[in-house]
Amino acid sequence: MMSSSKARRAAPAAPRGSAYARFIPREEIGSFAAWEPHDLSGHAGEAASEPTPVEVEALHAEQVKAARTAGYQDGYRDGLVALEAFKQSFARQATSQIGALLTSIGAQLDGLQQDLAQAVAETALALARQVVRSELHQHPESVAHVAQEALDTLLLSARHITLRVHPDDQPLVADGAAEVLEARGARLVADLAVERGGCIVESSIGVVDASVETRWRRAGATIGIDAPWSPAPDEDAPA
Repeated sequence: MMSSSKARRAAPAAPRGSAYARFIPREEIGSFAAWEPHDLSGHAGEAASEPTPVEVEALHAEQVKAARTAGYQDGYRDGLVALEAFKQSFARQATSQIGALLTSIGAQLDGLQQDLAQAVAETALALARQVVRSELHQHPESVAHVAQEALDTLLLSARHITLRVHPDDQPLVADGAAEVLEARGARLVADLAVERGGCIVESSIGVVDASVETRWRRAGATIGIDAPWSPAPDEDAPA
């Protein structure tokens, strides 16, 4: 019995090239599973198949739909961006144009206002000139008051005072300003160079020009106009 068991344990080695060298006996293999081909989806026993034309067309349609949707969304987004940029650009341009228009209108209104003020002032001076001339003609004795004011502007230290008036105004001044002439020791002289209604005072400390021309220019200067007293005849025509 022992000899037979030893004979089973010590099996002779298989010669090279035998079938045992290429295969493993079932007795020496534990658990095993038969190999089966798998398709790309990993399911055993299912053979890989080509998609049908209907499936290809459906897949293509789905891709086209997805591309159109993405393109619409991108176009809509780009359109909103372009619209916002246009609105901002248009607003800036409109604001600039409106600002320039308002500036131009303001300048024109300022110019119109200045022209209107100038015209009103010139008209007022023309009317005032007529009133003064009428006053001098109707009340020539007022020259005595003008002469008295001119003498009063001189300092008390003034000496060698000479009052020059138009020859037609000399008797009026001599009568109306006699007291101030005597008080200042002034000499009354008739001078054709002096226009009626005015006078010129000369003294050792200076000259006081109270002529009608000078007083008129001073009055015009207060409203910003340099208007001569003796304009062209048509300028004195009533408006």
